[in-house]
Amino acid sequence: MKKKILVVDDEPSISMLIEFNLKLAGFDVRCVYDGEAVFDMLKPFRPDLIVLDLMLPKMDGIQVCQELRKQNNAVPIVMLTALQDLTDIIAGLDNGADDYMTKPFSPQELISRIQAILRRTKSLPGQSENTVHEVGRLTVFSELREVHIDSKPVELTPKEFELLLFLCRHRGKVLSRQQLLHGVWDYHFLGDTRIVDVHISHLRDKIEKSARSPEYIMTVRNVGYKLTGPSTADSSVASL
Repeated sequence: MKKKILVVDDEPSISMLIEFNLKLAGFDVRCVYDGEAVFDMLKPFRPDLIVLDLMLPKMDGIQVCQELRKQNNAVPIVMLTALQDLTDIIAGLDNGADDYMTKPFSPQELISRIQAILRRTKSLPGQSENTVHEVGRLTVFSELREVHIDSKPVELTPKEFELLLFLCRHRGKVLSRQQLLHGVWDYHFLGDTRIVDVHISHLRDKIEKSARSPEYIMTVRNVGYKLTGPSTADSSVASL
């Protein structure tokens, strides 16, 4: 069965370009041209992924992301933006977008990003390893997809959880940004590593006492990141 992609962009030329290339790649595609129309399409179309422009009439892309996540709708979102400012990119990711691309972009790269996200989404249930990772005050429950600090739950986005779990699985190992893109976002090409830095920053805000003096996620200059910290127990303990 074809995967369904909802394209949301108020520029008809861009919508037509995306629709043409996605259909050529074998997707079932629908286009809408404002933020409110997204919610009219959710039930009848049931998209597997949404390509969402940031600047939209009626409701902008950020508002659409916020409303979808408030409704506990976890449909993957690729945000499109003509803005190069990292602040706007962070805003999109912070409000529930899984990935972003800046205009102008290559349709083939967009397709590759979409395919990577859909592969990742499909494989997640089978990746449950029924393992608890304990690092100092931090506990990560892989099967439950929960994170606790001092036994108190911490709310993470799905992508933040996947990033933290990947770091746990490779605890103590220095991982480059490209390795993280490959392991967490399933990118098999050179991607924009800012998406890694943004998610690392969000994770630190949520699990570290001080982002300036991190206890868990360390930056290795000119290389990437590693998860470290004292164990309260075995770093990987099979749960019952």
